Amino acid sequence: MVKAVVGANWGDEGKGKITDMLAEKADIIVRFQGGANAGHTIVNDYGKFALHTLASGVFYNHTTSVIGNGVALNIPVFFKEYNEVVSRGVPAPKIMISDRAQIVMPYHILFDQYEEERLGGKSFGSTKSGIAPFYSDKYAKIGFQVSELFDEELLKEKVKRTCETKNIMLEHLYHKPLLDPNEIFDELMKYKEMVAPYVGDVSLFLWNALKEGKEILLEGQLGSLKDPDHGIYPMVTSSSTLAGYGAVGAGLPPYEIKQIVTVCKAYSSAVGAGAFVSEIFGGDGGEFGATTGRPRRMGWFDCVASKYGCRLQGTTDVAFTVLDVLGYLDEIPVCTGYEIDGKVTTEFPTTTLLEKAKPVLETLPGWKCDIRGIKKYEDLPENCRKYVEFVEKHIGFPITMISNGPGRDDIIYRNK
Repeated sequence: MVKAVVGANWGDEGKGKITDMLAEKADIIVRFQGGANAGHTIVNDYGKFALHTLASGVFYNHTTSVIGNGVALNIPVFFKEYNEVVSRGVPAPKIMISDRAQIVMPYHILFDQYEEERLGGKSFGSTKSGIAPFYSDKYAKIGFQVSELFDEELLKEKVKRTCETKNIMLEHLYHKPLLDPNEIFDELMKYKEMVAPYVGDVSLFLWNALKEGKEILLEGQLGSLKDPDHGIYPMVTSSSTLAGYGAVGAGLPPYEIKQIVTVCKAYSSAVGAGAFVSEIFGGDGGEFGATTGRPRRMGWFDCVASKYGCRLQGTTDVAFTVLDVLGYLDEIPVCTGYEIDGKVTTEFPTTTLLEKAKPVLETLPGWKCDIRGIKKYEDLPENCRKYVEFVEKHIGFPITMISNGPGRDDIIYRNK
């Protein structure tokens, strides 16, 4: 059986913890898209970790962590992370890297920085991890698959050819130093040594695992609103963040994905630029992005964006996270609609309309106490349960898990 853990919003919903939790019952955990441009923060018995490329299952001995073909693989970052985890007492995880995954090249990161610099105030708020240049090259068919590292003659020739094109841009658009194909080739030979023991045919591995009845967990990065097709374009990421893409980015039959756990935060937050209707201005939310260290932008729970995000994911279960954080508030506003040009809508619009949207807020009473440590839904304060049920009614998808603390065991299961 295949389950997916994905985000309903702008990323940053608390997926790391939910994935880490569900990974306990999985045999294989697959990263199927994105790169080291977003992170998952995980707190467990080994300590606190920010993972960027490693799948969240690396903390369990019984799991295999897989890098699917849809991932933007930054090889040095991946192995730095791997070594860091092992150096902190985690047993060496079992890893498999798809021979069809593509490599984030050293120049992708440079081009990302140069382009953001060139755009100045009109930039896309990139994490400068090379993700947009990587996916541009992938779809322009000038990317490098992991398998290409193992054919040195062809690789040398392709590096030379690619550098010629890149150098035209470096010279005439960015006015930056040119690339040396020999240097890049040498770097790729180092990459080859690093990945060689782990490379394999991931789609075949997963196909065989399914036939043996294994549990596979797909781990998504970011959330619905950062999807390049369905998100707040152009302030989106460069690969699909939807569970449906899990079939493509891992090489699985789509009909095998049986459970889609969509993670929603009990309030809204976002890292980076882009429309964010329920944003609260002023004050510091005290949260920082796992990758950029940038302060997160905070807002009230947004039912419009979350309903849309859950619908696109094909949600079977909503995991509602960080509910404990709201415990100090007397009252809690919730965004239940958007006012656009004098009309109220509860459906999520395209970006140009979104930029004009004003939040329609309804206020609920707070519960004014700490809910950490509570294990049963019925033991939550009445106003807390009312808040959960209000959100559930407005988004139209069942909230079956509630996270009420950062630890692996701070979770309330709610049967629907």
